[in-house]
Parts: sequence; structure tokens; C-alpha cells
Amino acid sequence: MAGVSTIKRSGNRFYVDPNDGTIKVPGVTSVVGQLPKDFLTFWAAKEAAEAAVNNWDIVSKLCERDPKGAIDYLKNAHRRKSKEASDLGSACHDVFERLARGEVISDRSLHIDLKPFVRHFREFLDEVQPEFVYLEETVWHDTLGAAGSFDAIARVDGDLVVLDWKTSKSVYDSVALQLSAYRYADRIILAETGESVPMPELAGGAVLHVRPEGWSFVPVACGPEVFETFKALRAVFQWETEGKRGVVGKPIAQGGERQTGTARRAA
Repeated sequence: MAGVSTIKRSGNRFYVDPNDGTIKVPGVTSVVGQLPKDFLTFWAAKEAAEAAVNNWDIVSKLCERDPKGAIDYLKNAHRRKSKEASDLGSACHDVFERLARGEVISDRSLHIDLKPFVRHFREFLDEVQPEFVYLEETVWHDTLGAAGSFDAIARVDGDLVVLDWKTSKSVYDSVALQLSAYRYADRIILAETGESVPMPELAGGAVLHVRPEGWSFVPVACGPEVFETFKALRAVFQWETEGKRGVVGKPIAQGGERQTGTARRAA
């Protein structure tokens, strides 16, 4: 993106203000990522178990030759699965944007995995007839200190709404927080010029959920109440990345059997 660059720190994405390179704010998805995800623990365990069962011939031989390698292979099973889904989603988003801009794309140029997604996106365009106002632009919160990139702002049945394309198995409720952060941003930074324009007043948000077997256009509540929760998560993000540093000090008094390594050696 020409207008706004991003950097990664400790697994979080930060956006760099194009007018002042010293200002870096967390991305919307990194802020939403502060939500508890207990289900991921069970999902990761399931992926590791399935990798062991489905590839037992390979895993058993690997256990004999390289036990540590076998452990690494199994414990990273969920990361491999996640990366595959992420890569496919990124490829779909790229093609969706090109189609939304009116580009003609030949099916022969598409990977076979992309073809059903593209077919369904074209059906969405024909059926819903969205009038795209902005595509793949960056929003910025000056006071809150956050930024993010939306997929589209479009007029649908007369209403101006922010849209997000999803290729995941389900539409998760956290997308409401994501869309609220886009909806109530202070400004849009245009990728082509770096110019800032005011965020238009939006009527709401929606997700276009595209899967190999079909598509659905899903309204998402992303009003002021949802945005208040996003702002709370922004405070949690600040705590997790900076606020908690040094809050627990060194002991000012000690007793009992507790000794430092230096004290033990001296004894």
C-alpha cells in the first residue's frame, strides 16, 4: 500500500503515519486480537492429534530417527493449517478487489482453488449490485490511536456501508468490533496519494462470506455500543504491550528460607 506502511512487532501489526514516521499505532485486527480465544487451545490440540493419526507412518518413523523433529512437526500442525487458510484468503482478497474495480479476469489465469470463490464473488456483484465508493483503503483514529484497512465502502440499496470479505469457515462475532472500528474512524488515508479525507457517515456494516460451496451477504451490527467495546480492547492492548511493564517491583523486604543464588553461593 503506497499511502500507509505497516510494521510487525511481537506478532502485532502497527501502521506508520505517512505524515510523521515516528507515530505508529496498532492495527484494528491486532486490537481485536485481545479478545480471549480459549477455543484455539482445543483447536490446536485437535490439529496436532489429527496430524499424528493421519500421518502415523511418517510420524512413527520420525519418532525413531528424530524425536525432537517429530514433536516440532506435530506441535506446528495448527500453524500449517492456519497458514494455508491465510494464504488462500489473501489470494481471494486480491482477486476480489480487482473484480470490484472492474478488471476482467480470465478463469484460465486462476489457480483451481480460487475458481469457486471467484465464481461466487461474481454472483454477488451481479445479484447485489454494490456501488463501490472506496476499495482497500486505510482508516485512522487520531485520538484513539489505531488504524486499519477495510475491504470496501459501498452503496447497497441506497445505504452507504462498510464491507468485509471473509473466506473463513464461519463469520465470527468479532467482525462486529472490526467493522465498528472502521465505521467510526476519523479519516481515510488514500493509498494512491496519501491524502486524508473525512470518514463518511455510514449506515452500518456487512460481511460478504464466500466459501467454495456458496456465498452469503450478512448484515453486522457495528454501532456505537460495539465501538465502545473496541475502545476497551484498545486499552487492553496498551496494557499488554506497554502498561504492565514494571508494575511488579523488586521486593523491599523478605524473610524465611527464600535466598538468592548469590546468597546460596556465599553460604
